[in-house]
Amino acid sequence: MFDTKELCVATETFRCPVEFTIDVLGGKWKPLILYYLLGGTKRFGGLQRLLPHVTRRMLTQHLRELERDGIVHRKVYSQVPPMVEYSLTELGRSLEPVLLLMLDWGQRNNLRVDAHRQEFAARGV
Repeated sequence: MFDTKELCVATETFRCPVEFTIDVLGGKWKPLILYYLLGGTKRFGGLQRLLPHVTRRMLTQHLRELERDGIVHRKVYSQVPPMVEYSLTELGRSLEPVLLLMLDWGQRNNLRVDAHRQEFAARGV
């Protein structure tokens, strides 16, 4: 066991490293974008096909935020029509163990969480 108070040292912007990490990776789509980019460089349209429920606007916003934070590299080719590719930076690749742990946890606990959700819904809460 560890003392969370010792790990969470305040900075000007964030109270805790976990808070900072959630700021960088937070949102419904960012972890999925990063997971798919683990497989290699993707074009915008390719990411959009992998994430059919995300809007173009939201995908663009998340990619820009990940680029801003140095997690994703955006390469624009000067051609007509324009072509843009996205890949993970070295910093982005450093998230691979985190993403693979999330994948493993989801695979191991998907059915258990679903059962709890159904039980909760059945209680009418």
